[in-house]
Amino acid sequence: QVQLVESGGGLVQAGGSLRLSCAASGRTFSSYAVGWFRQAPGKEREFVAAFSTYYADSVKGRFTISRDNAKNTVYLQMNSLKPEDTAVYYCTAGPSIGKVVGGTGDYWGQGTQVTVSS
Repeated sequence: QVQLVESGGGLVQAGGSLRLSCAASGRTFSSYAVGWFRQAPGKEREFVAAFSTYYADSVKGRFTISRDNAKNTVYLQMNSLKPEDTAVYYCTAGPSIGKVVGGTGDYWGQGTQVTVSS
């Protein structure tokens, strides 16, 4: 069993940066594929990034996903933020990159709100 807890969200002006963190419990976390999704108001949840080289076109070149297995933590560095990045961001983990990218990861966090003002 893996529990995921996101943090680092907040309010930022357009062009600014935020770094989200996802802290995981479980000694086998390093064996899981990990990623981030987001859901804006009135929209479906959408893929953002998966470790290490999978990115949605809308965030390529601006967002970077990383992980520190020693700390059981996944990060999402978000630069050059735009108002359309406003959403609740969710961390997810699963046994394969395919499941994570496809949105069927076994584990999900509660989400952290990111609001980008224009």
